[in-house]
Amino acid sequence: MPDSAPTSTGPLQGVRILDMATVLAAPFAATLCGDLGAEVTKLELPDGSDTLRHMPPVMGEHALYWKVTNRGKRGISLDVRKPEGRELFLKMLPRYDVLVENFRTGTLDRWGLDLATLHAHNPSLIVLRVTGFGQTGPYANRPGFARIFEAMSGFAHLTGEAGRSPQHMNHPLGDVLTGVFGAFSIAAAVAGQARDADGVRRGCEIDLAATEALFRTLEPLAVEYQMMGVVRERTGARATYSALSDIFGTQDGQWLTIVGTGGSAFRRIFDAMGRSDLLEDPRFATTATRLKHSGEINGLVTDWCRSHTLAELQQRLTQFAVPHSKVHSIVDTLADPQIQARHAVIQLADPELGAIPAPCVVPRFSNHRAPTPRSGPGVGEHNEDVYGELGLDRAALAALRERGVI
Repeated sequence: MPDSAPTSTGPLQGVRILDMATVLAAPFAATLCGDLGAEVTKLELPDGSDTLRHMPPVMGEHALYWKVTNRGKRGISLDVRKPEGRELFLKMLPRYDVLVENFRTGTLDRWGLDLATLHAHNPSLIVLRVTGFGQTGPYANRPGFARIFEAMSGFAHLTGEAGRSPQHMNHPLGDVLTGVFGAFSIAAAVAGQARDADGVRRGCEIDLAATEALFRTLEPLAVEYQMMGVVRERTGARATYSALSDIFGTQDGQWLTIVGTGGSAFRRIFDAMGRSDLLEDPRFATTATRLKHSGEINGLVTDWCRSHTLAELQQRLTQFAVPHSKVHSIVDTLADPQIQARHAVIQLADPELGAIPAPCVVPRFSNHRAPTPRSGPGVGEHNEDVYGELGLDRAALAALRERGVI
């Protein structure tokens, strides 16, 4: 690859996004685009009632979740349900390339902001619509939350111990995975417009259903069932598609994940255990036989781990190049030498707290140097800047504020 001087912008530089979505999934999509150089304006109601402003972690009056999830965005307040708010919104719309929304299907239509109206004011507008179940189908009007997506997609069915209740993790995974699909969709739509042979940037609607996004990540389950009659079940931390792959307790009360997918990686586990003799056992000779006898393999490794400390196991597994890791809490993750060496935690400038930690921009581009974004904006923090671009002076903004429009 030829050398090129890093720039201070990202590959989505020049793309302008208006994010009028609430809570997490769709705003996270816009944030990921902002991390890669897009200019994102966050639109919220003047009363600051977005759930994310009140969702833990909240420290006193500081909405930490909001600050990290909406990082790098300019913030404006606007009630598009009011006639003056709708008018101002449509006046502003031509300045943006992408609109991100996540209201229940049909909501924008009821507010007079249907797709035809949006495209009448900006024919090239990309509209990302994030809902639980999509714009069509019998569930289109249902409300959606991360745990609903996880349950309906089949994700929760796989999570937990065999014979016990399905589990949700203590984080809205369904929302953040949907956000990744949303950012990917925006980038794909922008790239598609750039390739139009006639140079005309045509608008489009992106119908992103969160349940489908999660289902998409469970790629082999449908073919496994419909072609083989197998319904994959919960097995705790043990994988049924690979032997060995599980979490093991150590002598000193720690937890260690060990992965031996593939013949060579599996053989190194027995070498590390000092049990190379077991490699001659026909039960452990092939992937198929190892899967058949995975319980016996897990038992051998379980006993080995229980008789050694975490440090002893890590030393031995590293010596034999066996993939492994301590199961980290956030304390361990932040202290990990790899995380520190890569500067995977950055400090967001914050006008109230000085600086707050957050995950770094992902991924890294050789020809772009990602700037460190600032934290998420206060309610209407950039009203004067954004509405000033439309020609509204302070007196006009004060009048709109008095009437509850901004």
